[in-house]
Amino acid sequence: QVQLVESGGGLVQPGGSLRLSCVASGLTFSFSDTRWYRQAPGKEREFVARISGGGGITDYADLVKGRFTVSRDNAKNTMYLQMNSLKPEDTAVYYCNWSGKWGQGTQVTVSS
Repeated sequence: QVQLVESGGGLVQPGGSLRLSCVASGLTFSFSDTRWYRQAPGKEREFVARISGGGGITDYADLVKGRFTVSRDNAKNTMYLQMNSLKPEDTAVYYCNWSGKWGQGTQVTVSS
């Protein structure tokens, strides 16, 4: 059974940092790109970042470019999202996606 579990969210002040994790099980993690998405209250889910199966290719939404870094450790079946210089508009539930499969999400709240 494919399972994706996100963690690492929380409450942080503007300008702060968080690192999210997405742990996968029941699949061959390195076989596919993996993506981060987010959904803010009242808004549609939006793309945040992508990393190729081998980890050599990444791309980002313009809104997070230069502040967020996606990485993965295939030996641990885990993808990460390092988020720096957080802004209130980054507040959302963050989801990982692997080949169309979704995790349950982790809440990130940026507020003073």
